[in-house]
Amino acid sequence: MKGFLARRFAYMVFTLFAATVIVFGLSRMTGDPRLLYAKPGGYGITPEQYEALGKKLGLDKPLVVQYFMWLGRTLKGDLGETLLDEAPVIQVVGEKFPNTLQLALAAILYAVLVGLPLGVVSAIKRGTVWDYIARSYALLGMALPQFWIGLMAILVVSVHLDWLPSGSRSLSGAFPLSWENLKYFIMPALILGWLPAASFMRITRSAMLEILDSESIKFARAKGVRERTVIWKHAFKNSLIPPLTMVAITLAGFLGGAVVVEQVFSWPGIGRLALQSIYNNDFPVLTACVLLFAILFAVTSFLADIGYAYVDPRIRYA
Repeated sequence: MKGFLARRFAYMVFTLFAATVIVFGLSRMTGDPRLLYAKPGGYGITPEQYEALGKKLGLDKPLVVQYFMWLGRTLKGDLGETLLDEAPVIQVVGEKFPNTLQLALAAILYAVLVGLPLGVVSAIKRGTVWDYIARSYALLGMALPQFWIGLMAILVVSVHLDWLPSGSRSLSGAFPLSWENLKYFIMPALILGWLPAASFMRITRSAMLEILDSESIKFARAKGVRERTVIWKHAFKNSLIPPLTMVAITLAGFLGGAVVVEQVFSWPGIGRLALQSIYNNDFPVLTACVLLFAILFAVTSFLADIGYAYVDPRIRYA
């Protein structure tokens, strides 16, 4: 087990190192970083300021030295300043990330609690009305775009029925689990989690059907093992690897910023921040967001590998 975890941890470290190289390389390929601090056309910065900024950023040194200087500052949490208001980038990102984290956890909870049970029911009740209902739910979830569902939800639920707020999040000091706060999460979390729930349902159903048709399940039933034990202990546990992979990837995507949902519902999260940084040409903020996305994917993949080892011990020795 220790050797397995050590190998996976080494892969994660290598992935993060490669991500930093790519992010730094792209930042240099876009042009001279000093021009980002100038007005359109390259004006607004004197030759003296230009040279001083070059020395501050280490642009007078070889590219490899520049990379390690940038990496050292990044590891210390120094990601530079925003170009618009000259605020620390780490502070701006730190203010938005908790909002995305809360929305992501709500959405992934909905997707798991709906998608996995529907996949199990669809597999054990295949060919019945329950199977067709579950598959129809998955089909709609895969076919309908999130931005359209979000806009229709706002139009019907918020505008016509006035049941839930149409966007953003509560700024009140109420208890976090109070209705005053939770009502802002319902529509964004449901819209964000609908597509993953459909994906979880389909992949769980496929994995369950493959296991249920295997010889080991037939043998267990021939021995007289109770059907509930066959379904949950033998079939469901052995079919968890594909859904677990999908959950890890989906959660990383949520944490990296659900751009469409955050934009539709004006949710002040990382995804919306990244989109605004593109509009504003705020490259330091965009670089920080991309680097954060890479870190989240690497860490969640490592956690998924740990989950594989506990679900299926054979993976530890592969």
